[in-house]
Amino acid sequence: MARTKTIAGLIALLLAGCGRPARIVVGSKNFTEQVLLGEILAQQIERRLGVPVERRLNLGGTLLAHEALTSGSIDLYPEYTGTALTTILKQPPVADPAAALAQVRREYQRRWHLDWLSPLGFDDTFAMIVDRKTAEAAGLSTLSQAAAARSWRLGAGYEFEQRPDGLDGLLKTYGLRLDGAPVTMDLGLLYQALTSGKVGMIAANSTDGMASVLPVTILRDDRRYFPSYECAVVIRDEALRQYPQVKAALEELSGRISDDVMRRLNYQVDGLHRTVPEVARSFLR
Repeated sequence: MARTKTIAGLIALLLAGCGRPARIVVGSKNFTEQVLLGEILAQQIERRLGVPVERRLNLGGTLLAHEALTSGSIDLYPEYTGTALTTILKQPPVADPAAALAQVRREYQRRWHLDWLSPLGFDDTFAMIVDRKTAEAAGLSTLSQAAAARSWRLGAGYEFEQRPDGLDGLLKTYGLRLDGAPVTMDLGLLYQALTSGKVGMIAANSTDGMASVLPVTILRDDRRYFPSYECAVVIRDEALRQYPQVKAALEELSGRISDDVMRRLNYQVDGLHRTVPEVARSFLR
């Protein structure tokens, strides 16, 4: 999902991109999943190509990472189709994964000569999550079933009510009934609120690390309301020309990181406090 900016950092990146020696520069945004993916990409290039890799991980939000890529300060970073459509291209979200990928591929190549590689295999979109005992007792596995079963006390992050792919459309699509106004909170508090019974359902992210270890059920979006946020590597054409083997090396990872795998990798860092390089090495092994 999208996070944003910082101008001073952007200026520094633009200056740093001038006159650099031959190497591949891997970037990432500034949250666990992105930093971890950036390290996985960097280690994959090192082990497969044996060329120097510079890491510029934890850059900042979406706009900063995109500017770093288009300026040549970095050569590649992982991005999400839904974020590219809404934040960069200013287009409405698209639910169909293939259509979303085709649109961002076409526009990124036309505008900036950037190539989207095949998706890594997971979709970091919204996920509606309930306590596992509640789901099993009522036989709930889909959002349609949850909407028909009862009204829900909903917990959500602060922006879920305002997003174009957020609460209003969810209520209309499923006829979901709420028990009062949504309880808004920091994203890091959602699972605590759910497991303590403060809320009965949360609007979280499909690759949250905590969802891999807590007794919760992710309800299937059976009407495909939430748009696609498939993750893929975005790379400069110039880097592909300079290092033609890098595409094949990175696409060895395509389709290899499922939602469940990404949840477990995120938990290794956020929950078990293993280092990012260590978790990346373990995954690649």
